[in-house]
Amino acid sequence: MSAFCRDCFARGDFVRRCPTCGSPRVVAHTELETLSIAHMDCDAFYATVEKRDDPSLRDKPVIVGGGKRGVVTTCCYIARISGVRSAMPMFKARQLCPQAVIVKPDFQKYRAESRRIMEMVRALTPLVQPLSLDEAWMDLSGTERLHGAPPALTLAKLQARIEAEVGITVSIGLAPNKFLAKVASDLDKPRGFSVIGAAEARAFLAPRPVGLIPGVGPAMVRSLEGAGYRTVGDLARAEPKVLAKAFGAHGLRLHDLAHGRDNRPVNPNEGRKGISAETTFNEDLRGLPELEDQLAWLCDKVARHARANGLAGRVVTLKLRGADFRILTRRRAIAVPTQTARTLFAVGRDLLAKEADGRPWRLIGIGLAELVGADAVEHDLFADGERRALLGEKTADSLRARFGPSAVTSGRALRAKASPED
Repeated sequence: MSAFCRDCFARGDFVRRCPTCGSPRVVAHTELETLSIAHMDCDAFYATVEKRDDPSLRDKPVIVGGGKRGVVTTCCYIARISGVRSAMPMFKARQLCPQAVIVKPDFQKYRAESRRIMEMVRALTPLVQPLSLDEAWMDLSGTERLHGAPPALTLAKLQARIEAEVGITVSIGLAPNKFLAKVASDLDKPRGFSVIGAAEARAFLAPRPVGLIPGVGPAMVRSLEGAGYRTVGDLARAEPKVLAKAFGAHGLRLHDLAHGRDNRPVNPNEGRKGISAETTFNEDLRGLPELEDQLAWLCDKVARHARANGLAGRVVTLKLRGADFRILTRRRAIAVPTQTARTLFAVGRDLLAKEADGRPWRLIGIGLAELVGADAVEHDLFADGERRALLGEKTADSLRARFGPSAVTSGRALRAKASPED
């Protein structure tokens, strides 16, 4: 059995303690020398960054999120002991952990730290596929000669470097494919390094609940359990044609994953799914004008983010959360991909008008989906109006870059910022 020490990086066939430095942080596995697909996940990323920047928070429960009517963006592991979880309403999180320190999210800071980490990752392999600011898949196949070590040891050194230079911890999952690597990265958080080999995959997965499988949300869990599939093993034992008849092509996908099979490559060119922004109101809003004020400045925020990343969207998405916490979403495809607040607001306002019927809303969000490169707008023969709007908004971007973010704004945006919890 191959093994290495995560502290001094000594290699050998030891299992429990490193014979060189005595550390118990040993990774041992029969397939350790051959596995090369990994998933890296930053541990409670936003909360960990806040604790790094404010040492007085180190031993305290920290919740990153909005005000009393917002939701938890993330929380540290101390807060999780009390039952706090991401996306939980803030009032419930405060009830569960009244001693928690609430920190407003600083996404500009988190994006900067994410870029630092991803630069370290891409220095090891060009095959990096980010899922979000704080996690990514990696394929280190063929890098042994370059780094003078198998991928497992290279990943352990990356983990140590991130902790030393960035000041946060990450967890690593190593496996023969993307699905198993992501499962592995959750096994020993925080600061974990877990391995799932091909030979053990099916036995490892069998007793786990079906909700472990990506894409199987609460509604799908209920459907599967209603059909008699409570564990991943139940799906693995089922006949593929039975699953296909009940769940279509997704049934065949479930059968493959239940056996630990996943042929998806790590694709660095696979684009992000969307760009969005949302805000929770201090008081429920009912009137269309007030909701439009909130929508307008969110559209400006999303459009600026799209332009900064050289992206445009073919689909506009509107999100509303009612006073009963139920979420309503609406989507509309548009003829010309957009990265302008003008177009985003025009489409979003039309979607909103159909829903603003006097019901109370506690949250609104707007986003772009089906993203493409910004050059798609330049090459579209029907995009004259979009190009003119884009020219004006890019001019505003330049003024903000030179004179500050408040150099160019609107009365509607000022009214909106005065009221929501962002």
